[in-house]
Amino acid sequence: MNKIKILIPVYNDWQSVFKLLENINSEVSALESEFSIIIVNDASTESRPELLTNLENLKSVEVIDMKVNKGHARCNAAGLKYLSEKEDFDYIIPMDGDGEDRPEELSLLTKKIKDYPDIVVTANRIKRYEGFIFKFCYLTHKYLTFIFTGQTIKYGNYTCLPRFVVNEMVNEAATWSSFSGSLAKIAKARESIPSERGIRYFGPSKMSFVNLLKHSLSIIAVFKKKLLIRSVLFLITYFFLIIGKISLITIIPFLLVIMMMFSIIILSRRENLEEFNNSLSNIEKIDKLK
Repeated sequence: MNKIKILIPVYNDWQSVFKLLENINSEVSALESEFSIIIVNDASTESRPELLTNLENLKSVEVIDMKVNKGHARCNAAGLKYLSEKEDFDYIIPMDGDGEDRPEELSLLTKKIKDYPDIVVTANRIKRYEGFIFKFCYLTHKYLTFIFTGQTIKYGNYTCLPRFVVNEMVNEAATWSSFSGSLAKIAKARESIPSERGIRYFGPSKMSFVNLLKHSLSIIAVFKKKLLIRSVLFLITYFFLIIGKISLITIIPFLLVIMMMFSIIILSRRENLEEFNNSLSNIEKIDKLK
């Protein structure tokens, strides 16, 4: 029987996380794996309520309280490092704690790993519920990522990771900045399941346009060498195309690419392996809820 750890970062949204636990408990009742939950509390400012649900289908539920807030990506990375060094497992499934990663798809993930036990399985988005403008921006993000890195990334944190992949990810500096970018860099062979983006249990989505831009650039920054090469080739080609036609309009793409290159160089500094290696020193305490 596979031992599966579900990793859930949280900042203040305890109401959503506890509802997610109830739904996970219900969904895994018929699955032939042992499920445990690790919640990484990213120094929430709101106190954690008491867990009143039995959760009889889960082996254990633990909360790791962090001293200092580091943000979602780094919280997730610290959780991977903790599990890699301290826990016994066969697979890790990272999930967002707000309901947008649907627990109904856990059965698809566990079924897929039976056919591909040594390959990463990703939950690739096929349906989203945001407005037209946000969907357009997200599509632009995917095309920019492909054009400048050669990578097609249709997934977020919601994946199923074999132990050996987790061990590689915790030794990769890019994991400290971008989960999906790091995974694309490490795991070339991947299988996938179709995934619908769920609706948040409570409150509005936290994925703003600014956060989407930062998310997109963080992924591209993982492949900064490819980006710089392709950007330089683009700039040279574009320069020769607009010779004799230079204007405020034609110079805009040139300036945007320059701005993106500088942004990527700045964001790539987030890939700090030393800070990643010391991330467990940020743990204040670990509470066992079940």
